[in-house]
Amino acid sequence: MNLDRFSLKGKVAVVTGANTGLGQGVAIAMAEAGADIVGVGRSDMSETEAAVKAQGVRFLPVLADLLSIEPIDRILKEALDAFGKIDILVNNAGIIRREDAIDYSVEDWDDILNTNLRTLFFLSQAAAKQFRKQNTPGKIINIASMLSYQGGIRVPAYTASKSGVLGLTRALANEWAKFGINVNGIAPGYMVTNNTKALRDDPQRSAAILDRIPAGKWGEPADIGGAAVFLASAAADYVHGFTLAVDGGWLAR
Repeated sequence: MNLDRFSLKGKVAVVTGANTGLGQGVAIAMAEAGADIVGVGRSDMSETEAAVKAQGVRFLPVLADLLSIEPIDRILKEALDAFGKIDILVNNAGIIRREDAIDYSVEDWDDILNTNLRTLFFLSQAAAKQFRKQNTPGKIINIASMLSYQGGIRVPAYTASKSGVLGLTRALANEWAKFGINVNGIAPGYMVTNNTKALRDDPQRSAAILDRIPAGKWGEPADIGGAAVFLASAAADYVHGFTLAVDGGWLAR
């Protein structure tokens, strides 16, 4: 097999939530595969920038809060001004807020659905329009969750948003595959990120989670990297509308 099909050399990848966690892991992995990176985040991305540039590729930081769709046009403009094109979009940015469903607030519901689903859709739409304008293939990778498949506890809005991401990934693939645009997803298991800190800090919950994971450990952001590079590469050109679980075997249990 020609391993060059896994290379991202010469590609430009937009990665949201690139300042930390899974987004940082994906950005670094794609840089290792040869892609220039447009990192989108709400806070300083100097750590990600240093790790990306260490791979001999370019990094453009774009500060933006994806709680609303307002930054979308600016994100694409800055990416195009810097690199002249985009080839890959990774919709990783997301938020979670835990509360009993009976006490869940409208504000928390709206913030999570807006960030995790509404902005994801309209950023994907903007990227797809750009791919068509460029007359080039494109790759869109949505970061879903184990809660795209399960109900979870005390996270009703997050579960609703990530279930929506799974369905939307399929829906967009159905419409855009004919344009040479691959839309796929990754469903991370329990990873060491800011979103899971509360769980990891709770000895009983952490132990219960670890007991169910066949691999016996929490995942790391770097564990998502290989799946992301694969889905972004030519090796995945015939993969459409699928969400790949990277979960240490959680869903198999």
